[in-house]
Amino acid sequence: MLLSVLVAAVSQLSPDAGVERLVPVLDHIPDAVVDLRYASPDNFMKKQVYPASARCLLLQRSADMLAKAAATLRAQGFRLRLYDCYRPQSVQWELWKVMPVPGYVADPRKGSNHSRGGAIDLGLVTLDGGDVEMPTPYDDFTKAAHHGYDGGTPQSRAHRELLRSAMEAQGFTKNRMEWWHYDLPKPGQHPLRDEPF
Repeated sequence: MLLSVLVAAVSQLSPDAGVERLVPVLDHIPDAVVDLRYASPDNFMKKQVYPASARCLLLQRSADMLAKAAATLRAQGFRLRLYDCYRPQSVQWELWKVMPVPGYVADPRKGSNHSRGGAIDLGLVTLDGGDVEMPTPYDDFTKAAHHGYDGGTPQSRAHRELLRSAMEAQGFTKNRMEWWHYDLPKPGQHPLRDEPF
């Protein structure tokens, strides 16, 4: 009995020939600005939890969809800023210890869609790499970060809606509590992973 449980757990965390591979997003979107916050202390945990060499990885399908959203936004004068992509399951446990609040951090016992390669945290920059005003900074755990928030400046809300429209047009679904977080449709069909970057 214990052996069968262990085998099931390993199959959830270890890639094999039947599991969709993770691909570097920059191979699909060379002009994206990679700003992996967990590879630095500039995050809600105030410490680095990814190696400095971490790359933005996603499932092939996620990367393909994201490239189409990036093309839409590029035509409107914006590029993507990538805050978080694939997140190893072991790191999810570290985040949960600091912020065990479902909705903001997924319970690692259920698994984060980031750990499946099917979630992306992102924002916008101008074509020349300049900052773009959004409703809040990344990883802001207040109601101002919610998609339904109608405060802040009209420009910040317009940018949030521009990003949402481009992402949803390609099939991503938004997290209602975080303007930056988008998931693949039915991400739970993909296994949790704990592969290194």
